[in-house]
Amino acid sequence: MNKLRVPLTLMILLSLGSIHATAQQPEIPNQLIDYPGFVAVAKEVGDFRQKRRLTEREFIQMSKGEDTIVLDTRSLAKYQEMHVAGAVHLNFSDLTQETLQKVIPSAQTRVLIYCNNNFVNAPDPFPTKSARSALNIPTFITLYTYGYRNIYELGPVLDPARSELEFVRGSSSNR
Repeated sequence: MNKLRVPLTLMILLSLGSIHATAQQPEIPNQLIDYPGFVAVAKEVGDFRQKRRLTEREFIQMSKGEDTIVLDTRSLAKYQEMHVAGAVHLNFSDLTQETLQKVIPSAQTRVLIYCNNNFVNAPDPFPTKSARSALNIPTFITLYTYGYRNIYELGPVLDPARSELEFVRGSSSNR
């Protein structure tokens, strides 16, 4: 029994030393990455976003309005496989002030977004992501961060085969 206590005690001490060493790591500065700022914006966006989630019918109606863009920020491959008719593609990893200005004419333009997690029974074009990392969330936060406030999000989970939305399949167009 005594032989078991020594290795266990040693493991605990080594673990505590490892935790202590990690806690004392110097901060690695990078003024181009602001995690606390991201968290603050995410909290600020929460209530605003909740009021901007649309039913399928509302999404369709708004998409027909003037000065409205349906934005698809999924990968180009998934966009080309299937997307909402009329959607403009801009890969999430390419979102910058410059690329957004090219796609969205002004901050007043109404922007409708959707993501993989809005659709079921179409796993190839719309593979389901973890609910906490659904693309609607970072897309909404990023648009908001860049000054866009006229943002709306498709809310429900839909089956493309039964949806009232129109879809384009196998298209390489990027409008």
